[in-house]
Amino acid sequence: MQQRLPSLLDPPAAFAHRGARAHAPENTLAAFELALKLGSNGLESDVWLTSDGEVVLDHDGVVKSGLRKRPIKDLSRAQLPSHIPTLGEFLDRCGSGFHLSLDVKDLDAGPSVISVVSEAAPDLLPRLWLCQPTWESLVPLRSLSDDVKLVESTRLSRIKDGPERRAATLREQGIDAINLHHSDWNGGMVALFHRFDRYALSWDLQIERLLSEHFRMGIDGVFSDWVDRMMDAYRQEVG
Repeated sequence: MQQRLPSLLDPPAAFAHRGARAHAPENTLAAFELALKLGSNGLESDVWLTSDGEVVLDHDGVVKSGLRKRPIKDLSRAQLPSHIPTLGEFLDRCGSGFHLSLDVKDLDAGPSVISVVSEAAPDLLPRLWLCQPTWESLVPLRSLSDDVKLVESTRLSRIKDGPERRAATLREQGIDAINLHHSDWNGGMVALFHRFDRYALSWDLQIERLLSEHFRMGIDGVFSDWVDRMMDAYRQEVG
């Protein structure tokens, strides 16, 4: 069996995508708690800002109101369904002893996320990963915290300047990591980004075999709906 190559993040992060999504209703406090009980050392969600300035965790950013859907940004916290938690409620319930990856769907939410975590759980800041589809949109967040990890979440086909030039750009701009679909990664690609001291994250890993392959190639973090499969591969490959 191939020996596991070293990762920059040791041990690597195992992110439960939207909580234990394959095991419980996604993005609920129950799902996040279950993911931690199943052994995950990372949780993932998406963040939005309500009209009254609350940071909340939800995937689509819209809620059904009567016969139509309304954006979360147009609603107050009190108008949202009870299953949508605020970031503060999440931290109160789950604590901060894990990696937390948040897809910043609402750009205005980024500074608020950093503010909430800085006040409620400052020890989490070095394990807080904020993701956006373009590195340019992340640059304004760099000045708000030296500790937070900033992540460009994209596809290899969208990197028109090539992966080596992109790795150099991310280092120059203070962007800590790149998150690519699992099909975009191989050992050489991981090594390339590691050469520039950028973390390599991989999403949509649902099969134990693929999870094991990624851990062996030295990936720094994986995202999966299936926490049990992810942790089986993690224990086998990472220990």
